[in-house]
Amino acid sequence: MRSIARSCIAAMLAGLMTFPGFGANEKPLGLVVQAESAQVSNAKVAIGTTVYPGDKIETDAGGKLRLRMGTTQLYLLASSSATLGQRTDSLFAEVSRGTVGFSSNGADQLELEVPQGVIRASNEQPAYGQVTIVNSQEIIVSAFHGSLILDNAGELHTIPEGKSYRVTMDLEPAETPAPAAAAYRDNADNTPAKRRRKKLALVLLFAGAGALASWGIWSVLAESSSAPD
Repeated sequence: MRSIARSCIAAMLAGLMTFPGFGANEKPLGLVVQAESAQVSNAKVAIGTTVYPGDKIETDAGGKLRLRMGTTQLYLLASSSATLGQRTDSLFAEVSRGTVGFSSNGADQLELEVPQGVIRASNEQPAYGQVTIVNSQEIIVSAFHGSLILDNAGELHTIPEGKSYRVTMDLEPAETPAPAAAAYRDNADNTPAKRRRKKLALVLLFAGAGALASWGIWSVLAESSSAPD
């Protein structure tokens, strides 16, 4: 009877190992601390849901989503989408649509991947910032607290605290590079794929109602960072 019982237990464990979350080779990036009309990898998400590298996170119209990953936080406003990834020294989110922002205390690095480059906190200092995808050639980058850096394949642009910039990219007939998140996942050593420098134009925007509204939303989200609802 003991041998039969052991065989049954072994079969059950083998079955469990086929489900996400039971794999030993992939560590979670963090967890969901606020969610409304949101999905992770096409599954409805709830507070406490664990996220992993390669997960696609999305919000519907009127939705919102906030993740805690180490000492950093990532948030999506309504009708937004991003794919999560991890490198040796930082986490990143490849933004595909909508508005995605982050907060960092400087200890852990979190970057936003967009067609125009990589957005991160300046000099590893604490920062709150966000990016909005306007269309395939245009984004708006806002630095609410601390300065941000837009890294265009080594060409660095600073977004000072309290400023928003419209960043446009010239349309190039060159070959389309592999998506950033996929490129990192395909490299065993997490070495970033080489980026091509784009021709960018940055225009300073006045602090309008949109920027103030976004800052207000982030302030509300950040209030419960230590004890989420």
